[in-house]
Amino acid sequence: MNKPKTGLRVKSVEDYEAKLATPFAVLGIRIEEDWLTDIEYLPLDTPPLMPQTSLAEEVCNQLQAYLADSGFVFDLSLHIGGTIHQRRVWSAIQDIPSGATRSYADIATQLHSAPRAVGQACGANRLPIVIPCHRVIAKSGGLGGFMNASDGVPLAIKRWLLQHERG
Repeated sequence: MNKPKTGLRVKSVEDYEAKLATPFAVLGIRIEEDWLTDIEYLPLDTPPLMPQTSLAEEVCNQLQAYLADSGFVFDLSLHIGGTIHQRRVWSAIQDIPSGATRSYADIATQLHSAPRAVGQACGANRLPIVIPCHRVIAKSGGLGGFMNASDGVPLAIKRWLLQHERG
C-alpha cells in the first residue's frame, strides 16, 4: 500500500535523483527526504541519470517492474500534496485496477464532485503511473485529456500506458 505524506517542500525543476528511460518518455524522479515527490515525463532524448539515492533506486526498480508486468502494485512512500479534493480523486484513481478504466464522470459521481474538477485533479497529479490518472477517460470512451493537454505527446503517453495494461 502506498504510504502518503503531506506538507514537504518540493525541490526545483532541475533536481532529479534519477532519470529512467522508458519506451514512451524519460521519467524524471524527485525525492524529498524519504518520500517520492514527483515523477515527470521528460523528452525521449533526455539523457538518463542513474539513481542517486537508495529510494530513487527503489522507485526505478518498481517502475521497471510495472513496465515488465502491468499488474505490478507499487509500494512506495509518497508525498501526495494537493488539496483535499485532489487527494480524494487520487485515492479513487488508485483503486482502479490495471487494465481497467473509469470515466471522469464516474469518479465525479462517486465523490459528489464534477467531471471537470476530477480532470483538474488528474492534471495536478505529480505522481503519474503510481497514481494512475491515465486510467481515467472520457464518458464517451475516448481518451479525454492527459497532463493538462488534449492532444500531442501527452495523449500518446496515455495511449501507450493503457495499451500496455490491456496487454
